[in-house]
Amino acid sequence: MSENNAGFAADEPFFKALLMPHRSLGRTGFAILMGALLFGWLATGAIFLANGAWPVFGFFGLDVLLVYGAFKLNYRAARAREEVSVSRTSLDIRKVTPSGKAEAHHFNPFWARFQVARHSEIGITNMAVEGQGRNVPIGGFLNPDDRESFATAFSGALAKAKRG
Repeated sequence: MSENNAGFAADEPFFKALLMPHRSLGRTGFAILMGALLFGWLATGAIFLANGAWPVFGFFGLDVLLVYGAFKLNYRAARAREEVSVSRTSLDIRKVTPSGKAEAHHFNPFWARFQVARHSEIGITNMAVEGQGRNVPIGGFLNPDDRESFATAFSGALAKAKRG
């Protein structure tokens, strides 16, 4: 193996993780929920409309619009993601906001520290990478089980990078 190939192999990431917020309601579930709400609004609203209480019909429709808007904002927030990769010479974190704006952080894995804050009942409450005078929080949107799984895998990868 030549010297150039050895340098390339050291830069090849051996740990990659894509962290994304979990959403339990997919597109099909959302369509079914909105269809049920629309049907309920039309059926109930028609009864009120037939009895002369036409303002109720409009207010029911407003509720459906508010639920739709809340779900759309929730799905927009789900577009956030964090990409974490570790190689022998580099620890890279790339954060992408829901709007698509990306922010990259680069650390030397030998100097980086992985900080985990725990609560006795909840588990991991906060994770961050510290090094070179910077503190970058990661995985804040993950559920407790996913945080635990990521922390275990990431700690192992960081230790492997430090062993060389």
